[in-house]
Amino acid sequence: MAKIKTQDLRGKNNEELLKQLDDLKVELSQLCVAKVTGGTASKLSKIRVVRKSIACVLTVINQTQKENLRKLYKGKKYKPLDLQPKKMQAMRRRLNKHKENLKTKKQQRKE
Repeated sequence: MAKIKTQDLRGKNNEELLKQLDDLKVELSQLCVAKVTGGTASKLSKIRVVRKSIACVLTVINQTQKENLRKLYKGKKYKPLDLQPKKMQAMRRRLNKHKENLKTKKQQRKE
């Protein structure tokens, strides 16, 4: 099996991706058996390509899943932590604009 292109995978739906993932895993297990039994050099070099293809399929599955979750939570008040912007800890902890601009009674009297 030749190296899988990511842009080809993006057009497929989830069931097709999972089926392709199963096929690749079966092929990888066969290649590993061939490696142990002393397979040809072409089969041994194919292991790397199949492993990278599995990683590619898994990446596309995870990205589409996360994209769908982003669409689901868009505009909602609370989001899961992995969908919130990462930023830096200091930026996440600091006060929001409204609370920053609030003044105490003492500050108001001084003005």
